[in-house]
Amino acid sequence: MPKMKSHSGAKKRFRKTGTGKLRARHAMTSHILEKKSPAHKRALGRPVVVSDHDAPRVRKLLAGGK
Repeated sequence: MPKMKSHSGAKKRFRKTGTGKLRARHAMTSHILEKKSPAHKRALGRPVVVSDHDAPRVRKLLAGGK
């Protein structure tokens, strides 16, 4: 039986931290940036921890089906 593969899109978008949390990029960072304040844009540049509700689904995509 072949190995289960990780989801290619999820591999590019999420990373596990050392403590096991999931890290992702903020939404709303690609366009319409002119009206956002510099402080808001700086905050959006920092990674965000995936919510507890979404974490199991992301973990399943990264784990290769486990």
